[in-house]
Amino acid sequence: MTFRFRKYGRAGAVLLALGAVACHRAPMFSTPVTTTLQPTPPVEPDPPITPGVSEVLAQARRATISSVAYNLSFAIPAQKAEPIEVVEQVSFNLKDNRHPVQLDFKAPTEYLHRLTLNGQPLAIDHHDEHLVLPAAALHLGHNVVKIGLRAGELSLNRNPDYLYTLLVPDRARTVFPVFDQPNLKATFTLALTVPRLWQAVANAPLVDSTESTLDGRVPGFKTYTFATSDSISTYLFSFAAGKFSRLDRTMNGRPMSFLHRETDPAKLRLSLGPIFQLHADALAFMEQYTGLPYPFQKFDFVAIPDFQYGGMEHVGAIDYKASTLFLDEGATQDQVLARSNLVSHETAHMWFGDLVTMQWFNDVWMKEVFANFMADKITQVTVKNSNYDLKFVIDHYPAAYGIDRTAGANPIRQPLANLQDAGSLYGNIIYHKAPIMMRQLERLMGPEAFQAGLQEYLKTYAHGNATWPDLIKILDARTPADLQAWNQVWVNQPGRPVFTYRISGGHDQRYGLYMTQTAEDGSDRLWPQEFEVLIESASGEQQQLSVKMDGKEKGIRIPFLPKRIVFNSTGLGYGVFPAAPELLTTVPRLANPVARAASYVNLYENMLIGPEITPLKLLTAYRQALTLEPEELNLKLLTGQASAIFWQFLTPAQRLAVGPGLEKDLWAALQKNPSPNSQKQLFKTYQSIALTQPAQTRLYQIWQTQKAPAKVKLTEDDYTALALALAVRDYAAPEPILPAQLARITNADRRQRLQFLMPALSPDEATRDAFFASLKDKTGRAKEAWVTAALGYLHHPLRQATSEKYLPASLDLLQEIQLTGDIFFPYSWLQATLGSYQTATAAATVRSFLAAHPDYNPQLRAKLLQASDDLFRAEKLVQSGPAKPF
Repeated sequence: MTFRFRKYGRAGAVLLALGAVACHRAPMFSTPVTTTLQPTPPVEPDPPITPGVSEVLAQARRATISSVAYNLSFAIPAQKAEPIEVVEQVSFNLKDNRHPVQLDFKAPTEYLHRLTLNGQPLAIDHHDEHLVLPAAALHLGHNVVKIGLRAGELSLNRNPDYLYTLLVPDRARTVFPVFDQPNLKATFTLALTVPRLWQAVANAPLVDSTESTLDGRVPGFKTYTFATSDSISTYLFSFAAGKFSRLDRTMNGRPMSFLHRETDPAKLRLSLGPIFQLHADALAFMEQYTGLPYPFQKFDFVAIPDFQYGGMEHVGAIDYKASTLFLDEGATQDQVLARSNLVSHETAHMWFGDLVTMQWFNDVWMKEVFANFMADKITQVTVKNSNYDLKFVIDHYPAAYGIDRTAGANPIRQPLANLQDAGSLYGNIIYHKAPIMMRQLERLMGPEAFQAGLQEYLKTYAHGNATWPDLIKILDARTPADLQAWNQVWVNQPGRPVFTYRISGGHDQRYGLYMTQTAEDGSDRLWPQEFEVLIESASGEQQQLSVKMDGKEKGIRIPFLPKRIVFNSTGLGYGVFPAAPELLTTVPRLANPVARAASYVNLYENMLIGPEITPLKLLTAYRQALTLEPEELNLKLLTGQASAIFWQFLTPAQRLAVGPGLEKDLWAALQKNPSPNSQKQLFKTYQSIALTQPAQTRLYQIWQTQKAPAKVKLTEDDYTALALALAVRDYAAPEPILPAQLARITNADRRQRLQFLMPALSPDEATRDAFFASLKDKTGRAKEAWVTAALGYLHHPLRQATSEKYLPASLDLLQEIQLTGDIFFPYSWLQATLGSYQTATAAATVRSFLAAHPDYNPQLRAKLLQASDDLFRAEKLVQSGPAKPF
């Protein structure tokens, strides 16, 4: 049944009938005011009406449209299948009314019921994802558009008892007609009519909530009326509504509200205090660092089950993935730090991204780099005993190298012709290489000058928009360095350098260390940067020396002939550094945990390049290090690399040969390690690689009895992961494992997740085939986090004999996934699908697809090359002889 609705209560009434649109708020019906302006320049051609939001259209609208305001009323039925009706008013000022105005709306034309412009009813002209307002009906100066419509639901994320918007980068236009570009900031006035027991949150403070009905007949609803928001970009417009629990607290004098669906008493008891405190600490740090108070009306947040991202920085209503916020007694140090970083990242966005927003999404990386950069600084202050430098290395370098080493590597700043492709700009280069670049820039300028430059940037462009060149201009004035040249190689081009070295001299005990950099792709580019080198003599004397690499080669004087050299010992340099084979067995003896982390990263990168450090050699060295590495974060890095080597870069025969010994090493290390968190990390790795029957039986007994080994603390989520690990191995248990685990779970959201995953882990191939077929329909991909997890099991190395047949269809779906999925989903889909393959036939499938699509979307082609890099390298390392070209 389609609802037309009527709202009752103190706020008034909304009527939709006979082509007229009415609203209880006076601004919806104010008489249009016509203003006579100065003569306009000669008429330019109309921007073409094409799908998406082209840069040409965005520039034309920015030049003529201002003072945009949206007034929106949503009527949300209790039943998910029922449509959501919307009353919308858009007001704006227009400098030139000789052209049609395009409102962006990516939904079926039949969703648009009626339209008036400046009080006059209009025929609906909607095509190519745009609602076109004719020039003849437009005024110079103030214009008011009123629209009755059914909301588009592509980005409404409707669930049976809650929904939430997620509109970045160009998804506001999938819900209602809008000028969907970041530099047409606007105010939003919102009313939500929802089932009576639902809670709701939006960008602006709540003004009123009244009992109401739908269509004058359906009782049991409530209307939430919100104040007018701050001026924000359309991608930041947000609301969430549903069966949430609300918790209100005041922190440092600031009221905060938190909506969540968590039911685990232990998680609530242990997490609620830290969640509020982390937000308060992050706000205090950002106000101090920027010199600007929190710039918006309110500060609330929502925890959403299986949210597509870690978080999203909606003004006044931040969304988070619930599992990242709610931790329990089994939480590792890495999880605690990850929660702090996530909260700090989204809070930092209030200044970087929300207060000052990019002009166009080619500079989307700016908001992300500063959010990550600030998050690292905040966590250093707010989390006790956190090692800032160590966390920086582990968080950023493996992820950045994982893209920058590939044939699909992209620069930090990328061109963008149409906003519909903006999602493809996101990725690990933005989130991880950019903070490395920014830290090098901070070191180049000095922390004080760098901070002063950022403060000037925020004050200059507050509540507006800016570009990277705008910021570079401000920073350039505060340093003698040539930031334009520096910017060209670090920001505008992809790739990384490869370093080599030589030692010369010896006369009069004088030695020189000479380092040379070459671009990994063979170009003549050079990366100006600073890093440290740790040298050690035969007698054990150590010195750490700085290298300022400002050319192709740099020489520094060293006091003795080194027996061992540790390159990039403070973890600040970027590139592939030399790693002598003798370093394999000596890394755990390095005193500094940052030097060890940087060495682990560098050894892994050298293994991928070959040929001196083979996967088997590196895994053998890591097995010895399992009981020697005392730092929990380093152990996470070490075990993660060991697991990747085991599954991706050893042949099946090597896995069978190495597996039993690796299992024993991990179990022995678990027993010896005094740290419960480190024990848990070792247990999870043991669970990941378990191949032998004794190891699997041990895991089954732990799952069955729910008695964890040693000091390990396993939660309900951990036992679910253990059940899934046993299921993918087709462990022959007396009773089916996954149904039994499902019966143990009480939280409805977590039950639904496991129910979704179960067909992907079925021992029956036909059931798995049917599950994959269901993903071809977008409704089967609605819960993207669930889909990604399921694909990881579907394509597990132990299932690849029957799952490789899915690869061609998976690649064929990629373009549709980009159009229907959120920004990270295309790469996540590819990574979960291709990430653990190593066969020549799988590599041939990718090459054949690329060859058959020579004009393929360049951004998606790059994503495919990025996700296939491990496959191509594994093919080369696992098979005899070199791999074919990418």
